[in-house]
Amino acid sequence: MKELVELTKSLIRYPSVHSRPDQIHACADHIEDYLKSSHIAFQRFNFNNTPSILVLPENQFAPVVLMSHFDVVDGPDRLFSPWEENGCLYGRGSIDDKYAVALSLVLLKNRVDRLRSNGKSQNALNFGVLLTGDEEIGGANGAQKILHEFKTNFCIALDGGNIQKIVVKEKGILRLKLITRGKSAHGARPWLGENAIERLIDDYQRLKAFFDVSAPDHWHRTLNFSIIHAGNVINQVPDYAEAHFDIRYTEADDIDALVKAVRKAIEGELQVVSTSPLFLGGNSPYLGKLMSFSPSTQLGCEHGASDARHLADHGIPGIVWGANGGMSQHAENEHIHIDSFISLYNILDQFLSAIGNP
Repeated sequence: MKELVELTKSLIRYPSVHSRPDQIHACADHIEDYLKSSHIAFQRFNFNNTPSILVLPENQFAPVVLMSHFDVVDGPDRLFSPWEENGCLYGRGSIDDKYAVALSLVLLKNRVDRLRSNGKSQNALNFGVLLTGDEEIGGANGAQKILHEFKTNFCIALDGGNIQKIVVKEKGILRLKLITRGKSAHGARPWLGENAIERLIDDYQRLKAFFDVSAPDHWHRTLNFSIIHAGNVINQVPDYAEAHFDIRYTEADDIDALVKAVRKAIEGELQVVSTSPLFLGGNSPYLGKLMSFSPSTQLGCEHGASDARHLADHGIPGIVWGANGGMSQHAENEHIHIDSFISLYNILDQFLSAIGNP
């Protein structure tokens, strides 16, 4: 337990946010130093200045791969000084997702040591570890690229759910930008202008009508009005306004048809900024084996997204799972329940012992 917690703390102390790429690289260096000190061979990748670290047997195949990330979202400086309180570890990345990096590294070190004590080498490992540096911005230069580099039968993304819930389905993401234009005029004579903000508000109401759905579990498409840019000075009628929307969709949605319908309904210009696919976990005998060591755990879905979304493109079945953090990801009270951290480690250790060698 002490090594898991202390290693997590050391990782949290790196403010590895995307506004500070040097710290993302410094955190990757710290991970590299841990692997070197444990005499574990690894590969380090760097796509578009995004570091990732991969540990595998020599033949680049592992039956199971554990995937997690060491980049985090921004937060106040105090969150990068971890602390323990009431059985929890607090700090940015404590539950999203540096604890999972530490868990993977300690599990890896201990299992390699076990192999060596039996006269075997790292090449007898029956699992691999993938650690990436860009999950929080979509994983385009981390998981999406590195999953091409090896073969596996099953991936566990340690980045969601909790001890009681294994996630087998996550919503997809659609990001839109709405632009409206008007005519500028002096603020004292608004009748001479055409207010772009008012047009944006009207179009927002039309857009919002496509999300007028409700269900107890909220498993339906949702709309978040995230960013607005409009106006330059207070005494001028604005002639330009733009808004950004974060949409989460389910397997029941046809997003191309949705965008087409919205464009028809509004007066402004609608741009698709980005899309990310749904995660639908594939059936696998590994999942049944894993659940045999945690019989109270149930299968479920999650509204957020993770790097698991990239698995389908590579034909890899997988799940999203993790320790308990009270849904505190990205919050100022981000934390992990230490007892669940230890439980997760023990379950995964038993699972890897049970699946045997490749």
